[in-house]
Amino acid sequence: MNDLNHQTSRTATLLMHCPDQQGVVAAVSEYIRKNNGTILHLDEHVDLETKTCFMRLLWDLETFNLHADAIRKDFEDAVAKPYHMNWEINFSDEKTRMAIFVSKESHCLYDILARWQTEEFQVEIPLIISNHPNLQAIANKFGIDFYLFPIMPENKKYQETKQMELLEQHRIDFIVLARYMRILSQAFIAKYPHRIVNIHHAFMPTFPGAKPYYAAYERGVKLIGATSHFVTGNLDAGPIIEQDVVRINHADNIPDMVRKGRDLEKTVLSHTISLYLERKILVYDNRTIVFP
Repeated sequence: MNDLNHQTSRTATLLMHCPDQQGVVAAVSEYIRKNNGTILHLDEHVDLETKTCFMRLLWDLETFNLHADAIRKDFEDAVAKPYHMNWEINFSDEKTRMAIFVSKESHCLYDILARWQTEEFQVEIPLIISNHPNLQAIANKFGIDFYLFPIMPENKKYQETKQMELLEQHRIDFIVLARYMRILSQAFIAKYPHRIVNIHHAFMPTFPGAKPYYAAYERGVKLIGATSHFVTGNLDAGPIIEQDVVRINHADNIPDMVRKGRDLEKTVLSHTISLYLERKILVYDNRTIVFP
């Protein structure tokens, strides 16, 4: 269920993890109860190997005793500190501001913008950034500002600085690399920890390079996949968020494989965006807990 599309009043979402210990779930639930809140959804998972408790809790703020401005500080003092929680609380009326980075391929961009236009994604998209001019017409069609930053080895640092200034100016919370074919610098990634997602085919590392589908076809692969992940300093090795596969057979030629691969990239990336907007992803070490 898409929480964002089924809310009738203002809500808050808690994401947290902490050392597993007796009374954690009860303490959070009691905090909501004593402040006259109504729990709408609660998911909890305990990792027995690391002895860590993970939780996502959604509650209604209509009758809640505390004003939203006071909730975070009050929760920190009352519950988070005593249980040594790593946590965040987000409110349903704080709409995420998302930037999209693209290069030349349009399939993911079209899919994202179509879902945004039909309000499947409750998000603001102030701008699209690209290192090529090819997709500007799409941005114009949807009425979104398009900014071109051609990037060469000699100007990468300067151009990224200008990009970051632009993102700050537009108060961007979240970045989607929708087939953006440039590697972000460590400085850029550090500014948006666990707030940049990427999508790519799942042939790597077996079939790297510019033509992975040709190499996969020659080997007779039977599965095509797509993977989304948070961007970290380790190239394409950040915490995995979502994956999917489709079977192929001897009747599929290279264009068939490319088409099926692009379809997977679209659906996996869009599902990833939904999960992020609904605050269903928790990062722990180099992996994710994705709540249903």
